[in-house]
Amino acid sequence: MFGLDKKDTTLLIIVAILTMFAPFILNPFPEGSGLAQFNAGYPDLMQRFVIFGIFAIGFNILFGLTGYLSFGHAAFLGVGSYSAVWMFKLLSMNILPAIILSVIIAGVFALVIGYVSLRRTGIYFSILTLAFAQMSFALAYSVLTPITNGETGLQVTLDDPRILGQSVTADGSIPVTNLFGLEMRSAFNLEIGPWLFTFSAGYYVCAIVMLLAFYLSIRIFRSPFGLMLRAIKSNQQRLNYTGLNPKPYTLAAFVISGMYAGLAGGLMAAMDPLAGAERMQWTASGEVVLMTILGGVGTLIGPVLGAGMIKYFENIFSKINDNVLHGWFSFLPDGLEDTVVFILHPFVGKGWHLTLGIIFMLVVTFLPGGLVEGGQRIARMFKRKPQDDDAQAGKTEPAE
Repeated sequence: MFGLDKKDTTLLIIVAILTMFAPFILNPFPEGSGLAQFNAGYPDLMQRFVIFGIFAIGFNILFGLTGYLSFGHAAFLGVGSYSAVWMFKLLSMNILPAIILSVIIAGVFALVIGYVSLRRTGIYFSILTLAFAQMSFALAYSVLTPITNGETGLQVTLDDPRILGQSVTADGSIPVTNLFGLEMRSAFNLEIGPWLFTFSAGYYVCAIVMLLAFYLSIRIFRSPFGLMLRAIKSNQQRLNYTGLNPKPYTLAAFVISGMYAGLAGGLMAAMDPLAGAERMQWTASGEVVLMTILGGVGTLIGPVLGAGMIKYFENIFSKINDNVLHGWFSFLPDGLEDTVVFILHPFVGKGWHLTLGIIFMLVVTFLPGGLVEGGQRIARMFKRKPQDDDAQAGKTEPAE
């Protein structure tokens, strides 16, 4: 189905089901309960899950298949965001032209940076990509202020021409982003008992794009092109001895990866038409590296899991403050309650990075294959071994 084998088709269907039913899956606890703090089924966070999933999927095509570690992929994320916002300012608030322009501009930008950076390998390649990203950040923050609006960030205004769309709505406000009239901020709330589920148009647009991006990544992984990229990662010198030039393949992988990042940046601007230079900082590039390693480098679904986990910690654990902790442990005696809160305080709220760092350290130490390897180990624990059953069935007992 879809040109995929049975295993990949099953994986794609599982990802599609999880994505489409995310408002239910991510809201397991009733509204108003103490555990509702851990619910993640609201539109803004779900959009971040899938958008950064796209970002990580694209990065994994480069890092996971070729082994080239880029520390500058945030540059393409930022370029995609700026391109989308300029499309909103000049053309219309329809997100489709903005996303297309984001992918194209990011691809051209990646072609230029990749052509220079791929002249080196290993740590030198990583440093070159980091340098380009930091130069892009500096240019967007200061020199290119007429284009990027500097530290304030680029955003749509009432004075924008929008030659194919409305500049001002009937009530005098700025039009909202839409897809042929379907507003990205429109949402439908469903109440089932104490549970509240929100279905956002913006989330489902991002989710469908993520599924398409995920499908494309599967086709790339299983294609002869993907096999060539694996050969580059395995032993590039031996590949040179065969007479094949790996540079066009690595450059193509770099451009495809950059286009994925531009797509993610365009979707970010489509959900919230604002672009700032902070999206190009080295911390954003490091974040996608963590997502990929945490989920599983070179795996199909790993980067999506890693992106979801990091964004979950960033948005959920960061909101757990001392008041929440005191509410959870209020049943304890006062002295013991204060002690427990004191112990947990450094790991939540502003200290969520510490918890994530510990998890990342444990994953790298005990699960080199990331969360995917952890899932595979758990599956093997519960999976019956047919060969053992067959051996037991074929075993003969000696005659009495």
